[in-house]
Amino acid sequence: MLSPSLAQEIAGDTSAVIGFNVLITDSEGTVIGSGDRSRIGTFHEASVEVLRTQEPATHTTAQAQSLRGVRPGVTLPLVRDGHAVGTVGITGTPAQVGRFGLLVKRQTEILMRESVLLRSRVLRERVLEDLIADVASYDAQVVEPDFIVFRAAELGFDLRLARVAVAMEVTVPDGERRGGGRGHGTGYAGGHRARDTALVRPELLRTVREAFPDPQDIVASAAPGWIGVLHRLRGEAFHPGVAAVCGRLTEVVDARYGLVLRAGIGEPATSVGGLHDSYQDACDALRLGARVAADAPDAHVHLIGDLRGHQLLAAVGQHTRARLIALTTLDLRGQPDWPVLRETVVAWCENGFNLVRASAALHIHRNTLVYRINKIEQISGRSLRDRRALSLYLACLADQLDTTHP
Repeated sequence: MLSPSLAQEIAGDTSAVIGFNVLITDSEGTVIGSGDRSRIGTFHEASVEVLRTQEPATHTTAQAQSLRGVRPGVTLPLVRDGHAVGTVGITGTPAQVGRFGLLVKRQTEILMRESVLLRSRVLRERVLEDLIADVASYDAQVVEPDFIVFRAAELGFDLRLARVAVAMEVTVPDGERRGGGRGHGTGYAGGHRARDTALVRPELLRTVREAFPDPQDIVASAAPGWIGVLHRLRGEAFHPGVAAVCGRLTEVVDARYGLVLRAGIGEPATSVGGLHDSYQDACDALRLGARVAADAPDAHVHLIGDLRGHQLLAAVGQHTRARLIALTTLDLRGQPDWPVLRETVVAWCENGFNLVRASAALHIHRNTLVYRINKIEQISGRSLRDRRALSLYLACLADQLDTTHP
């Protein structure tokens, strides 16, 4: 229950504070910590009776001489959950050291409890990390899904409930990587903005868990700078509130820690296999969203449902994408306003070839949209009002990927 390293730290620090030697034994009476290091590993006979009775004992010089490894002083039991797990002794005349006995005993027991709680929290964090990793790397040909369901159940989580995976990446702002500052946000640690995500990792996990407070929400570190969430859904359909929660979380992380949080959100799932796909989709949404939205620095939350085309194109390889781009958009890409034309094609197709919806999405007047469409059709020789628009649309998506990530 009490590690030798912790026992030695407590005994050494306490001895220095009170001016008397403090020693700590294990449940067998062996000294595992002492201000006088020469006593470590020796047997303290007086502790045997104290461990048995759980009552303190004092020993004069004459009494100590008849006991092995004992010097004058006081010995008190260290009790955890009703069981004596060791003793703490203070060397000196009983009259001198007696007043310190109860204080040292209580302080040592408090530190023991904190050590146990810390160790249990660390162990639980590691188990949660393993669970996220199991879902992320799940292969039905290698692992039975019931095995992962059982492991989750041991932690109190039911993986058969409807869930959606969220992948988060936390980074230092680009300006601070170069040694500058962004000049906004409330800061962290007394006004100094955090420069290393590892320094605030426990606080980040706590903040994410505050945002996802359902007892069935699984939140764990997935890798350095990465956090995975398996969020329980109230029903099997995706709820847009998940994106809103992630959006608020990006603001909180910026304000508290001066860090940038980006999130990718997968699709709902009700099985281990489905949850694996949802998590992979969330990672893809995070990766692809950052590339596609490179020109929109405030776009930090990405849904895989908005990026299915990009996901498909990313899977076919850069060479194939490059050929599609070259064969479909060659004349258009030579125009000085190509980024604007590309944005117009994407908005036009994604809004069902509807002038009202597309112009609203682009924040332009309908007449401006009509002018752009006519220009695109004249230069490319392709109509944007039939199926030929599809290949141009895919080429524009491919160019988004490869322009922002050569």
